[in-house]
Amino acid sequence: MKFFVDTAEIDAIAELNDLGMVDGVTTNPSLIMKSGRDILEVTKEICDLVDGPVSAEVVATKAEDMIAEGRKLAGIADNIAVKVPLTWDGLKACKVLSSEGNMVNVTLCFSANQALLAAKVGATFISPFIGRLDDIDIDGMDLIADIRLIYDNYGYDTQILAASIRTVNHVTESARIGADVITAPPGVIRKLAEHPLTDNGLAVFMADWAKTGQKIL
Repeated sequence: MKFFVDTAEIDAIAELNDLGMVDGVTTNPSLIMKSGRDILEVTKEICDLVDGPVSAEVVATKAEDMIAEGRKLAGIADNIAVKVPLTWDGLKACKVLSSEGNMVNVTLCFSANQALLAAKVGATFISPFIGRLDDIDIDGMDLIADIRLIYDNYGYDTQILAASIRTVNHVTESARIGADVITAPPGVIRKLAEHPLTDNGLAVFMADWAKTGQKIL
């Protein structure tokens, strides 16, 4: 499974990238706002830092404007994935941009039918939002499973990018079902290393080691 980090914070990306934990990056207008940076400037810096796809989102709502914005974003670097919303205009934009050889991430997916349409118009990635479905008492993992089944049934190349990841369990279940990619905030990725039994075991080892009076260095 590929790990994308969902942030526009350069320091957080760099730390995880140095550990080999970053296969790509996703951003959106909200994350750009939180970074306080110019979208073109920070996106270029991220693209220079990581080798994998960097999703940069259009903000237009009409297809022709999305296409124009997408082309400008795609010109930032070769590893840009233009992010468009799963609307009818977004699908039109995806068709044009993907036909021109650009990676396209179709975002804000909440149904298997939407995912099917995105695959039909050549999306590189489909981003179903797990956490936001959970917020309205719908199991977001069921959507991941439905998309996986449909894509496998027909051999679609579109990669399932599990998004709106809120918990480590979301990561585990996405991996079990067979999502191609997860994108998560840096804090969630760090929490994957945590377990109370690990902490307890380490505490016991350290206490016993102190009793020996020995040193390694």
